[in-house]
Amino acid sequence: MTFYPTDRLALFIDGANLYSAAKNLGFDIDYRKLLEEFKKRSVLVRAYYYTALVENEEYSPIRPLVDWLDYNGYRLVTKAAREFVDNQGRKRWRGDMDVEIAVDMLEMADHADHLVLFSGDGDFRRLVEAVQRKGSRVTVVSTVKSQPPMVSDELRRQADNFVDLADLSDLIGRPSRLPKFLQEARAVNPDDRAADADA
Repeated sequence: MTFYPTDRLALFIDGANLYSAAKNLGFDIDYRKLLEEFKKRSVLVRAYYYTALVENEEYSPIRPLVDWLDYNGYRLVTKAAREFVDNQGRKRWRGDMDVEIAVDMLEMADHADHLVLFSGDGDFRRLVEAVQRKGSRVTVVSTVKSQPPMVSDELRRQADNFVDLADLSDLIGRPSRLPKFLQEARAVNPDDRAADADA
């Protein structure tokens, strides 16, 4: 990773995408370590975290994380998730944050030298190109070391730098809380990954 100590740095974390990539690699993200690691590298001006939330649920497993992030240095961007029924008749949730990420990255390109996008979504290729035209460097963090790879080839090629999330696991990760048999089942069943990424 090429980071310069005087660079103004901004992080853009697609929560569902990063969660799926880390789970497929068998570890959980430690968001305190993530923030500390990037503060060591440059002048961190903003760290955005994007996620959709299921409204009107008594308990949401993501709520404690969102609350913690909100009080510990992250700028939270949320919206309500939409309910849908998949082709097996199961209730699922979808909450695409692409527009919110795009707007914030384009705005921050005027105030930061280096933008780090935690997502492998190929829809962001044109966004990365637009940010680069404004003069900012872009690093994409995702993984090619999962089956299937979680980053689109076009996005990886467009970025100034690509960092495989697997290579950061010792710096920003902690062991997965999922039992080993569930980790292995998730690695085998790509349908679960797709559902998580849409969540």
